[in-house]
Amino acid sequence: MTSPSPTVRRRELGARLRALRMEHGLTVEDVAERMEVSPAKISRIETAARGVSLADVRFLCDLYSVSRDDREQLLTLTRESRRQSWWQQYGLPEALSTYIGLEDAAASIQQYETSIVPALLQTEDYAHALVTGVGFDAPPDQVDQLVAARMTRQNILGSDTPPSLWAVIDEAALHRSVGGPEIMRTQLAALAERSRIGNVTLQVIPYQTGAHPGVNSSFIILHLEEVQDVVYVEGLIGNFYLQSPNDVSRYRRTFDQLRALALGPQDSRALIHSVAERLGA
Repeated sequence: MTSPSPTVRRRELGARLRALRMEHGLTVEDVAERMEVSPAKISRIETAARGVSLADVRFLCDLYSVSRDDREQLLTLTRESRRQSWWQQYGLPEALSTYIGLEDAAASIQQYETSIVPALLQTEDYAHALVTGVGFDAPPDQVDQLVAARMTRQNILGSDTPPSLWAVIDEAALHRSVGGPEIMRTQLAALAERSRIGNVTLQVIPYQTGAHPGVNSSFIILHLEEVQDVVYVEGLIGNFYLQSPNDVSRYRRTFDQLRALALGPQDSRALIHSVAERLGA
């Protein structure tokens, strides 16, 4: 990317502040008491759940006896973590903004979807119908903002330093009629075409595979060169970011199993075209 993602910088800063605290044998409660803030604030800073001010970082640098050079690095990270990003203009929910910030900085994206087309491969009409269908009565202007942000997100695939996208989808995603037959025909045609982009690999797990390791859960693995890799799992009860080495390894193994079960890219395109033809394409 042309500039560091503020979201990634915030995560890097939080990890470094946590490491410094632990090096000094201090608990979250110890630091909170010295700063005269709640322990929750320290925890949220270290996990990148909230931003942090320059004044707070200067205080922590003093508390942790940080050297002059390291202090400047931490303050630079703080400034970069507070920089405005393109997605902030859309007024998105914090959880979605956090994900987009990570996606925007990813070197590679591995995604498994059980029932919908991956966001980076959706057409505008499909995305609008999908957001409307799952938006819990969101007002039209909010739907438009969400769709516009999703379309802008897709620009990363054609950027100067694009990530590689390896998407595995269940065949159910091809048959779920989001927006009706005409929108689905267009979406399937676009999906087949976009699967030919050099940095995109698309595979479909056919129905005849039966039960498989991903049948109950969709997930995304983001490889980030500057911070720990992240697994993103989205659901009705919330969005989860998993980054422990054991969790990431477990999801990577699952993804490897899924792509081994899926049709190859060429056969996947053939299946997509077949489903589109049955819709009257």
